[in-house]
Amino acid sequence: MSSRAPVILTKFRNLGEQMKKIVKMSLVAAVAVAGLTAANAKPLEEAIKNVDVSGSVVYRYNDERTDNVNPATKDTSSQTNNYKIGLNLSSKVNDDVKVNTRFIVGGDDLGFASLNSATTADGSVGVELSNVYFGYTGIKNTTVNVGKQGLTTPWTVAQDINGNEQTGTGILALSTWGPVTVAGAYFNQTNLNASGNFASTSNRLGANIMDAASGSNTNSGAKDIYTVAAIANVGPVTVDAWYLEMVDIFDTYTLGAKAGFDVSGVQLGADLRYTSLSFDSQAVTNATLNSTNDDNDIVKLTLTAKAGIVDAKYAFAKTDKEGGVIALDNDAATSIQGWSVNPLGKADASFHQFVVGVQALDSLHVSANYVTVKYNDLNSLLGAAGTDNAKNEQETEIYAQLVYKMSSNLTSYVRFGTEERKVDGAKLNEADYKGRLQVAYTF
Repeated sequence: MSSRAPVILTKFRNLGEQMKKIVKMSLVAAVAVAGLTAANAKPLEEAIKNVDVSGSVVYRYNDERTDNVNPATKDTSSQTNNYKIGLNLSSKVNDDVKVNTRFIVGGDDLGFASLNSATTADGSVGVELSNVYFGYTGIKNTTVNVGKQGLTTPWTVAQDINGNEQTGTGILALSTWGPVTVAGAYFNQTNLNASGNFASTSNRLGANIMDAASGSNTNSGAKDIYTVAAIANVGPVTVDAWYLEMVDIFDTYTLGAKAGFDVSGVQLGADLRYTSLSFDSQAVTNATLNSTNDDNDIVKLTLTAKAGIVDAKYAFAKTDKEGGVIALDNDAATSIQGWSVNPLGKADASFHQFVVGVQALDSLHVSANYVTVKYNDLNSLLGAAGTDNAKNEQETEIYAQLVYKMSSNLTSYVRFGTEERKVDGAKLNEADYKGRLQVAYTF
């Protein structure tokens, strides 16, 4: 990392502090203006004392290059600057109700705004209102959220400073009794048509979605979603069971167990999950998908260990012959991936991830990462004509990562590695080189 890195990190931290002050000042100004027109307005100090501000500021630089196997084919490269700011405002209305809002400065999918530094000029980034909901806690051991909020399920990512987010409008209720928590939710609208891998053709949906009643393509974000869950803590083990249905599209369930142990000073962890997803008979327009690829399953296991300054991780996942479409976002709990390699939407996939890390300094962690997945031809799952699903494919990535934690709320990391893809043992590219620098400040 260059000598300017501490200066850059300090600037990000100062930016976050300035944002807090600006938000508070904006709230003060808004209340002050309202006070001029409302005779019964609250005193300024009382109006803002229950407002909590939190969020994140993230900058990411990606640099990728592909050297093609065919000398006649031009090599390709990409360099992008990526930005995401998340701002959360929570205000206490009374003893039982809070109003919560979240604003995103980023992309339309509530992820990063990406600007290609090699082909385009610098530009502005838009602001999105991603959350606005009321939280009610007037019932003992129960929370009820009503309004536009994150989709808090194992198939989606409700909030993420490092990527896109899935949201919906509806009601979510959670109630805890002893070691058991039960949850239920209904959403009549989501952003799944724009955010998450559900909207991608590589997930066999997107343009292929059909309305079972009308027989025509429709917007997946307009589909109703129902989900119920139970989570229990049994000693060192946490178990959960979830069921979710997207009306006229699919129904799915997932079972998970997670545990952590300390054995003679060695911290051990295990996370096991099984997920199954079945498409409705008229969920997609392609007849092949309806008849042969309507059920999807995946089992995944992650083992971790930490002893002194050394830590290690091994992850394994296996999909069935239908392709393992079991998550609405690649970063969801029902999914698994390394940097970018994952088993989703890949038939008979075997996924392996190996990580070895060292806490070299109190503020510096270094790791080596190896990820590979073998599977059958992906194109056949998309319904592409003339494809041969007997083809064996493999994706492999190897990369090193350095994480520098200057303080508890200011973290940066650098990655560099290669990615390779083969079909029937033949390389599709000579080498893909990938690099990344990220700085993240939370407040």
